[in-house]
Amino acid sequence: MTVLEHSSPRPPVEKLSVEQFEVIAQAAAREDVTLEYLNGQMETRTAPDSDHNAILMWLMRQFMTQRADLDLNVTGQGLKLDTYRRGRARPDGILAPVDHFAGQGEWADPAGVLVVVEVTSWDSDTNARDRVEKAHAYAACDISVYLLVDRDDDSVTVHSEPRSGRYRNIAKLGYGHTVEIPGVGVTLSTDGLKRYGR
Repeated sequence: MTVLEHSSPRPPVEKLSVEQFEVIAQAAAREDVTLEYLNGQMETRTAPDSDHNAILMWLMRQFMTQRADLDLNVTGQGLKLDTYRRGRARPDGILAPVDHFAGQGEWADPAGVLVVVEVTSWDSDTNARDRVEKAHAYAACDISVYLLVDRDDDSVTVHSEPRSGRYRNIAKLGYGHTVEIPGVGVTLSTDGLKRYGR
């Protein structure tokens, strides 16, 4: 006769408070992972690969050549996404006026941010994180433009016109097309991204 063991149901997982998350994130900053807090859940991202970083540097040159009065911050500056369930995110890039983040500390208010940039990673969470959750979080904070460089299908997606937690205008173009960044006066000729394609 076989005796079946009955396991008791697991207790519900408690959500982390934003204060608890900030303590953990500060400790993890010394490691090769980045922590974010979206939708009441802590998420980890591994250190980016060399092509990921090269794409960000390519974007930085494009933006700064056309708008010297703006910085594309790619140093891991955190943003408080308080309107999206008290979230915390570290976009791959943040376009804002020069010195915009001076004196704001590790987690800055998103007010005044013109564009946030994400470049997809080769991990299992990229779909939910970069294509869905962050699009909602950035729109909920009224960040005018969310630029997603999607390495899975060699495309650039421009999300704009945030309203009620959603971007009303979403334009997706393959590498090689000209991409206009609304409200910023920057045009990206994305031929240069083809060298990083699949």
